[in-house]
Amino acid sequence: MNPSDFNQRAKVVFMAALEKESPELRNQYLDQACANDSELRREVIELLASLKQADSFLENKPGAGLEQTAMHSTLLISAGEAIGPYKLLEEIGEGGMGSVWVAQQSEPIKRKVAIKLIKAGMDSKAVLARFGAERQALAMMDHPNIARVLDGGMTEQGRPYFAMEYVKGVPLTEYCDQAKLSVKERLELFLPICNAVQHAHQKGIIHRDLKPSNVLVCLYDGKPVPKVIDFGLAKAIHQSLTEQSLYTAHGMMLGTPLYMSPEQAEHNNLDIDTRTDVYSLGVILYELLTGTTPLEKAQFKQAAAAEMLRLIREVEPPKPSTRLSGSASLPSVAAQRSIDPRHLTRSITGDLDWVVMKALEKERSRRYETANGLGMDILRHLSGEAVVAAPPSSAYRFKKFIRRNRVMVTAGSAVAAALLIGVVAFAWQANVARYQRDIAVAAQQAEADQRKLAETARVEAQAKETEANAVVEFFENRVFAAARPQGQDGGLGKEVSLRAAIAASLPALGQDFDAQPLVEARLRQTLGITFYYLAEHDQARDQFEQSRALFTRHRGKDHPSTLSSMHNLANSYEALNRPVEALKLREEVLAIQKRVLPKDHPDTLNSMTNLANSYAALNRPAEALKLLEEVLEIMKRVLPKDHPDTL
Repeated sequence: MNPSDFNQRAKVVFMAALEKESPELRNQYLDQACANDSELRREVIELLASLKQADSFLENKPGAGLEQTAMHSTLLISAGEAIGPYKLLEEIGEGGMGSVWVAQQSEPIKRKVAIKLIKAGMDSKAVLARFGAERQALAMMDHPNIARVLDGGMTEQGRPYFAMEYVKGVPLTEYCDQAKLSVKERLELFLPICNAVQHAHQKGIIHRDLKPSNVLVCLYDGKPVPKVIDFGLAKAIHQSLTEQSLYTAHGMMLGTPLYMSPEQAEHNNLDIDTRTDVYSLGVILYELLTGTTPLEKAQFKQAAAAEMLRLIREVEPPKPSTRLSGSASLPSVAAQRSIDPRHLTRSITGDLDWVVMKALEKERSRRYETANGLGMDILRHLSGEAVVAAPPSSAYRFKKFIRRNRVMVTAGSAVAAALLIGVVAFAWQANVARYQRDIAVAAQQAEADQRKLAETARVEAQAKETEANAVVEFFENRVFAAARPQGQDGGLGKEVSLRAAIAASLPALGQDFDAQPLVEARLRQTLGITFYYLAEHDQARDQFEQSRALFTRHRGKDHPSTLSSMHNLANSYEALNRPVEALKLREEVLAIQKRVLPKDHPDTLNSMTNLANSYAALNRPAEALKLLEEVLEIMKRVLPKDHPDTL
């Protein structure tokens, strides 16, 4: 065997063995994973032994020296021990890298927290980097469905830890089965999980180990709230998470095999992006609907490491409805979803089959681009609208029309049925011929639908390319062209200023983007901001006003882009010493945001602060004070006490 392949297999088996909870389970796993390969087993056992070497002296053997006893006392952590301001109560979890404890915090506030602590002997540079990455990843995120990081530091023995929100919940699938949630209720519970993962992705973080046990469901006022936990395998997308370079070792497999994306199962899984988490969300959704994962656990129990990776990369799972219809456990699965077996299969056939299988595409370019895209398609299904994942055939859209207009269609069907009785004899004679014809037509329709789908994708891609080219050409031919020799293709000479170059491009802006109003709106927004910082406030106001008009016309008054242009326009009014107009705009923006956004949304709080400043500028301090006190009260409730925004 090639040495690099052997090392890869050894690393895979070693990482999987670390996750086993007891020596018995670990030995059972090695029996299966190594099969008859004694050399592989020997290599893995040596790796495990070297990992335990730091703990070997903790065994109180006869003749053990005082030095061993002293080292034991510095490394062993037990209930009742204090770590910083936290008193450890109970160990609730353990993985290959660290352990998790419930702890009691007494100062500055009394509360229970979860403490994540690196294992003794596991403080290598690579592990410390991954531990630091998890702490930093959590600190970057602020979402109601993600466990928040609260604090961090080092124990007296030099072992790093961090404290995070204690989530006392039940794993997602376990909660859904215990509560016997219907398919609709499971989908509604799944939506905020998609939102939480999308939030992490927007902060530049990929989870890489999404699974039901990392999504805990808690009850708040009797309402189930899912919380995503354990960003221990998190990876930065756009920026470093720690001062050190954080690498996944070449060929090292990270994640849980049943929920792992095909690209994570490659020999070199460095090229991981947000669609990895989309795949794992698809596996979780599959399990929520069918009670089992796409690749069943039985397949993995008998598979060696290399075969396990091949299954993940190559084997296409059946559609959820197909898996259910052929399953002996269908009655019990249906009972856990408060529905009879026949209706369960029928409720998943179609929309949900398409949505799940799109999320589980082996080729990630065919998956949903974002977690939000997956969530929006589920929302469309729940609203009775056509899902993006479905082939846009006429029959499919007609079916959706019937579902949304059941009363009207039922009445029409009654009339049609009366007319149909008169011609039924003639229709029966034509059935055989029609059946043959329909088969041919259906085949032609399917082919036409595929061509239409491909053509739609081509047209959309071409439109995006056209838009990008138009923007590039505008800057090349209108803005940057100003640096050409004077009189040559709009050139103003090599000494031209940025202010003059932009000003010279403005007359052509509306003309160049007459057929692309949203591109024009974004460009005017950008140019307005540029003029604002150049202190050309009249020019800035003019660009913001035009941008606002375009966004309002084509996106609507409540759209975030429209509100952003109104905010910028208010800034330019203030710069032009027109505070009354600025105040009116800020009041309008805040009224819209309070209607369409949560009261504690960051944009709403920012608008409240801006409006308070406008009140203060117009010598209306009582109104300003009232708003700022309200902002501060909300921040104290939703942010840590020492958060920079609160301070």
